Amino acid sequence: MTLAPEDPPPFTMRPGQADASVAFVCDHASYALPARLGSLGLPEAALRSHIGWDPGAAGVTALLAARFEAPAAFSGYSRLAIDCNRDPEDQTSILAESDGISVPGNRGLDTAARAWRRDMLFEPYHAAIEVMLDGCSALRAFVSVHSFTPHLTDGAPRPWHVGVFWNEDEVLAGPFMAALGAEVGVLVGDNLPYSGRSRRGYTTRRHAEPRDIPHIGLEIRNDLLRDEAGIALWARRIGGALAAALV
Repeated sequence: MTLAPEDPPPFTMRPGQADASVAFVCDHASYALPARLGSLGLPEAALRSHIGWDPGAAGVTALLAARFEAPAAFSGYSRLAIDCNRDPEDQTSILAESDGISVPGNRGLDTAARAWRRDMLFEPYHAAIEVMLDGCSALRAFVSVHSFTPHLTDGAPRPWHVGVFWNEDEVLAGPFMAALGAEVGVLVGDNLPYSGRSRRGYTTRRHAEPRDIPHIGLEIRNDLLRDEAGIALWARRIGGALAAALV
């Protein structure tokens, strides 16, 4: 069974210059669900919250791509359907509970149900990233954009404005963090609140590392991205730091 005619596509692309120095991805750009999955048993407010997507991340990604005349790939469906930044063989790629909220439509899935989500929602997005990267002739950076909550479920604060996750190669992460951290009042997390060495960085491991493209993942605190002004401000700050790191 394929997607329904009224369903959105599993990805959208922003074209860029073939000689762009950077390519962007946004793994959690949408809270949409295919008609086949209904609402997964959740109210609209839950789907629109951080458990369904990364609020503000798509807006920042679009502005960064425009600034660098760069290509960008955006996932088309909610992370609750399947997380495009997790290995689909990992049971956490489809969560039966997220941040303490039960997801009834994700309980008791059989192999066929999981495979449908992988084939229809996950693999088309990653195939599009492969095509995007194949079309780039001068890449010097691969950047994935995410957002995170200012507090954990237990209320513990997460004070960083932007977290940078990276794995073994600090060639881009180091200069970027130094440039962004030089801005007055900006607190940058080095592999905080999430680490690039965890299972969360699937997209980077699948696409950037095998091609030896310097890479970073960005986590922007989502209370800073509540409106267009906040999105524009952090896109400008991040874009400036990225430009400095690429000099």
